[in-house]
Amino acid sequence: MKIVVLVKEVPDTYGDRKLDPETGLADRAAGESVLDEIAERSLEVALAFADSHPDTEIVLLSMAPESATTSLRKGLAMGAGSVVHVADDRLAGADLGLTAQVLAAALQRTGFDLVITGNLSTDGSGGVLPAMIAEHLGVPLAGALTNVSITDEGVSGERVTDAGIARVRASLPAVISITEALPDARFPTFKGIMAAKKKPVTALTAADLDIDPDDLSVPRSILLAVAQRPPRTAGTKIVDEGDAGRQLAEYLVQQKLA
Repeated sequence: MKIVVLVKEVPDTYGDRKLDPETGLADRAAGESVLDEIAERSLEVALAFADSHPDTEIVLLSMAPESATTSLRKGLAMGAGSVVHVADDRLAGADLGLTAQVLAAALQRTGFDLVITGNLSTDGSGGVLPAMIAEHLGVPLAGALTNVSITDEGVSGERVTDAGIARVRASLPAVISITEALPDARFPTFKGIMAAKKKPVTALTAADLDIDPDDLSVPRSILLAVAQRPPRTAGTKIVDEGDAGRQLAEYLVQQKLA
């Protein structure tokens, strides 16, 4: 079985995360960049299956700047067999539509039986991306799974809904997305780190995938402006001099909260 795991490099959630006011993009120089935790959990799902199915091929797929190679090597050190890295300056700031189009094209080029991804990333929180990719590929999606069972014929799992727990199943090929309810990822071993240096990394551009990021015939989301969040100001303070209840009621009415 060939499992492709979608991974993403994101700003470390424990460090500074800033936007570049000139471009509206994440300022990658503001702090350390790491593999997204949900991506590592996705890889762990694939590795756990491969532990009992030695003939499994695990490929990492990422659309990221060339500088992300170091982070992607961590996934190889954890146990993935190879990386497909879509790196193209013309894709900087790509919206979800373009991102889904590029990743789907890379998946079609790479080939897959199962695609595993997180339900949303910690930077953009674009939870619709797995569904968009599945739509491009014309395969079923089992999304937001809290547990996963993979067989040679299909994949199944559970999804928490407002009405309870839904049990879902899909035949292969398919796309699944997982939540943080899945186990933490394993740590790379020294042997894995050394082996990662020899594992193949395939670099692709938008042109390799026959995609023109500047094609105006395809609808795109366009960023018009970005501004820093204003500093927090002191809230309204009510001093009780026998009329605190009236003041509070008037405040709630002014704020349209009552």
